Amino acid sequence: MAAIRSISLPPLPKSPNPYRTRHFPASFSNPNPFHRSISSFRSPKTRSTNSPSSTTVEEENQRRTQESMGIDALQRFIDLNLGKWNGSFHQFDSLGNLMNKVSTKLSVSSYGEDELVSLIQTLYIKQPPSSTSISGYDHEPEWAEYKIKEINMFTADKYQQIGFFPNERAFCLRYQTAGMLETVLRQGVLGEDDTGEESPKNLKLPSRWPSIVCENCLYSQEKDMRARAFHIMDPKGILEMLLVFLEERDDGLLFPPLLDDSKDNTNRIIPFLGKWKGHSMTKRSGVYGATIAEADTVSLLEVDANGRIIQDITSTSRGSNITTNVQWKGSISDNLVTFNGGFQLTFLPGGMYMGCPCDVAKSVAESKSFHLEFCWLESPGKRQRLVRTYDVEGLAVSSTYFSETKI
Repeated sequence: MAAIRSISLPPLPKSPNPYRTRHFPASFSNPNPFHRSISSFRSPKTRSTNSPSSTTVEEENQRRTQESMGIDALQRFIDLNLGKWNGSFHQFDSLGNLMNKVSTKLSVSSYGEDELVSLIQTLYIKQPPSSTSISGYDHEPEWAEYKIKEINMFTADKYQQIGFFPNERAFCLRYQTAGMLETVLRQGVLGEDDTGEESPKNLKLPSRWPSIVCENCLYSQEKDMRARAFHIMDPKGILEMLLVFLEERDDGLLFPPLLDDSKDNTNRIIPFLGKWKGHSMTKRSGVYGATIAEADTVSLLEVDANGRIIQDITSTSRGSNITTNVQWKGSISDNLVTFNGGFQLTFLPGGMYMGCPCDVAKSVAESKSFHLEFCWLESPGKRQRLVRTYDVEGLAVSSTYFSETKI
């Protein structure tokens, strides 16, 4: 892994140099074993023609409309992310146990116009106290700097496969590697003691060849804060770890927001029990992200007399009034709920849970689609959920946003 320079963090610039091109390389590259090449949603723009007459006026107007929609969506996505974010990074194992916690800062800006606009992000990772520090001497905190890959019209469609809900302030991203996340753990936990060894002692890192790295981001409905949650699936398609950035847009706070890691873990599921009523919106993945479905939903989560967990979800499609119902039964062990249908929910502190298949590789082998879920119950009685759906080959095809109220 390329060495990451430790620095004393200066005040974050109000407008970083947009043309600075130096990047810290990702620590590895990863051909996703479940990934295949697909035609981009931007195909109308890149379709070749043999002669000018082969493009009709209608096709040209459609191309311009779609092109404009994509640029507008990307610009709104950039606007949503801009600013200085003061935050904390939390690493959980698949059972919901907190493994590590790291303070972070994120500086986000943009440059360019129209189809050339790009989002640039610089992540600062607080270093642990130096093992060589002099006793009695108070050192300024050291921070490692990491340049995250730019997001633009090309990368958003081909690599990140963004699912974006501008009005709801939520989005999903696909990562080809876990390089950025590995760097946060190495630099935030080991700091200058990191020798770059593949398996440092007392630190669990993401697989070098993860099958899936997915980010689901939900913004607070009460303050200028957001939660970015990452599912990391190992090469065999089994959940390896869950990672959460909890970030607040910088307002001069000295301390980043933290997840309350209460020792009374048996209570994490309690706020989610009961009946929830709400609305869902499903969009295709990609810059253009057309809405393909909306529905009214009723979701029930309860514990029966035998101690089994029952989840019952009813969805009524708007427009067609077609109603579907799915019911799962399962068991609970501490913070983990495992359903008989091969899906699991891991409950985290801070009113969050993350869901995924127990075995993604099995879903792919059986030609079954699957989904990854992130839920944030920020205040009693109100929650948001974001679901990323993958097709039978493990390719992200759509994202669904839920807004629900307890009844």
